[in-house]
Amino acid sequence: MSIDLFSVYTVEHLLDNFLHYLIVERGLSKNTIDAYGHGLNRFLCHLKKRGVQEISRVAKLDVRSFLLSLKRQGLSTKTVVRNLVAIRTFFRFLGREGIVEANPAEEIESPRIAKTLPEILSLREVEQLLEQPDLRTPRGIRDRAMLELLYATGMRVSELTRLPLNQINLEGGYVLVFGKGSKERIVPLGSEAMKWVALYLRTVRGKLGNECPLLFLNRSGRGMSRQQFWKNIKSYGRSAGIRKRITPHLLRHSFASHLLERGADLRSVQMMLGHADISTTQIYTHVTGERLKKIHQRYHPRG
Repeated sequence: MSIDLFSVYTVEHLLDNFLHYLIVERGLSKNTIDAYGHGLNRFLCHLKKRGVQEISRVAKLDVRSFLLSLKRQGLSTKTVVRNLVAIRTFFRFLGREGIVEANPAEEIESPRIAKTLPEILSLREVEQLLEQPDLRTPRGIRDRAMLELLYATGMRVSELTRLPLNQINLEGGYVLVFGKGSKERIVPLGSEAMKWVALYLRTVRGKLGNECPLLFLNRSGRGMSRQQFWKNIKSYGRSAGIRKRITPHLLRHSFASHLLERGADLRSVQMMLGHADISTTQIYTHVTGERLKKIHQRYHPRG
């Protein structure tokens, strides 16, 4: 089928249909869909520069050229792989719709992503971080509750900032989390997190507003953005004198590693983190193994 690749209507129509398919049939998260859309728009611009006019004429060489251009821009291997997956999935969709016969990205091998061990906080560093919010202020109580909940559950920052008030159960001691792809999981809270969330609900939450259904609100009574919480935790990390790069995900890594260090089984940690594949969780076993090696080297007489 001959389709003018650069007719505005055609491009928007094809991309809209594809992204709608990802939402409805694949159940992918908003962040993933945004990344796919951004990558495909970038790919279409690249094709235009190469003079490719019809979508059926996109070749393997065009895809390789695009991936090479991403590398030359200094983008990470992970970003390059994500763009390749987006292109491959897009052409599979177009094939299913009868728009193209061949998938130019199907046989292109993905670059290998080097497995880097995630950095984690020590128990002492976690305690120092949690102690930073000023408990004399409503903001400090809210932030302490957010940090405690993040470390207690290993939630993603997007899950924390978008957590509805009615999904936390202090009596039962658990929180209901909707993660990537709207997958549901139940995560225990722990006594410290329950204590601080209860204090926040009792003394602060009502003063911030009652119209927004989310648990954690900003001064305007609306849900806090991921970016704002990121800035807050970064500031608290500096105040605590922690030299590591403080991010919300660092507490998620620390949550998983600390559980495994104390004997939690991998499958349970996988369920609490909301990982679809246990191989994603297994990287934390390498983290604990590396730490054990360092302890052995430091304290064993022949280490």
